[in-house]
Amino acid sequence: MPEPGAPGEGRGTERRAPPLSPADRAGLEAALAEARAAAAAGEVPVGAAVARNGVIVARAHNAAVARGDPTAHAELLALQQALAALGTARLSDGTLYVTLEPCAQCAGAIVLAKVGRLVFGAYDDKAGMCGSVGDLVRHPRLNHRVRVLGGAAERECGELLEAFFAAHRPTA
Repeated sequence: MPEPGAPGEGRGTERRAPPLSPADRAGLEAALAEARAAAAAGEVPVGAAVARNGVIVARAHNAAVARGDPTAHAELLALQQALAALGTARLSDGTLYVTLEPCAQCAGAIVLAKVGRLVFGAYDDKAGMCGSVGDLVRHPRLNHRVRVLGGAAERECGELLEAFFAAHRPTA
């Protein structure tokens, strides 16, 4: 198995934005709208949306500050909403759109919910577990592997995060 980040696995050596279908663009736009709502609420601006058969069935943004819960990540909340709305325990025919590469917690939830496809925006070189630091969602020893499209609308997603942290972190 290639190392995460090796060509053909995760993001490779070049960071070229992948072409997006109209459905993927709409899913990412929904996630970006959620990320902007998170920023407006003082949360780290990460947004997520779940689509099934081309229809957005759930949307969420980070809510760790509002809930006083460091696990209240956009992906986890959107997955929980989608599973409840659809009355199922699996999303094998669903796509999760998220503005930032999922962390270990969220990658684990994605595998457990058996999400069929993941489309994310910005890579996370410090905590990303879908190709950057590790690759939990495509680990060969797990019973489910997710199809992943990373770096979708990366510039737009990354700029939102950079602007938030520039405004919320002291310079010194």
